[in-house]
Amino acid sequence: MSVESYRTSGSVSSFSIPSREQLLALEIEPAALEEFDIVSFNSRDLRSRPFNLLRTQVLKAMREKKWRLLGVTSATPEAGKSFMSANLAVAMAQLPDVRVCLFDLDLRRGSLAEKFAVSGDHGLTQFLDGSTDELRDVGRYLSNLHLTLYPCYTSRVNSAELLAGERFAKLVEAMRALPDDVIVICDLPPAFANDDAMTIIQRLDAYMFVIEEGMTTKTELRDAMNLLSPAPCLGTVLNRYSAGPLDAYGAYGKYDHYYGQ
Repeated sequence: MSVESYRTSGSVSSFSIPSREQLLALEIEPAALEEFDIVSFNSRDLRSRPFNLLRTQVLKAMREKKWRLLGVTSATPEAGKSFMSANLAVAMAQLPDVRVCLFDLDLRRGSLAEKFAVSGDHGLTQFLDGSTDELRDVGRYLSNLHLTLYPCYTSRVNSAELLAGERFAKLVEAMRALPDDVIVICDLPPAFANDDAMTIIQRLDAYMFVIEEGMTTKTELRDAMNLLSPAPCLGTVLNRYSAGPLDAYGAYGKYDHYYGQ
């Protein structure tokens, strides 16, 4: 299979997921990323450590199961799923043996374009509704992050109809045709926002569920996972936890000059 493009065919027009060389390349200023708490590109930053630990656990589990398409969702908005998707994708992309494609599939309320300071005339919504057949017009290669991003831009759209359509099914087929070293992370709508997350997750390998400390209830978690069943949940992540996961292990304090800025 060519590394340059990966085609699907069918009753809809053939299209390809471009290689990074075919996309508009951008270099994002670190200050622009840190404004939205994207910090996992800098392993010397104390805040990147939880994401480095998370990426290792996620990659280990995905490789054991031979999974490559991972969704990230939450029960309700504002739990931090996009924050988690962005930082996990960037952390993975720093590894030399992994390539990462990050897709924003929260079509009604996409936020990754803003977080990564990218703009354009066409997003994934326009690709799925047929306004453009060129994913090259949608994708951006963030060269200093080694990450490929496919954003969407917030719009009032019948997202359920687009995600249930043949074009989205072909897009997922194209994701699966990517080489084995490519991990696809999809930022999804919240489970209770509409049925979009349920529709998407059934086509992916697994999903990760973001829980907001002090806000997400046990009932919400249980009911959301029931909605998303039978798709496998790779695991849950507790966001906005007040104590650091390394506090008890000496990574702070007298050892900090070895591990952080």
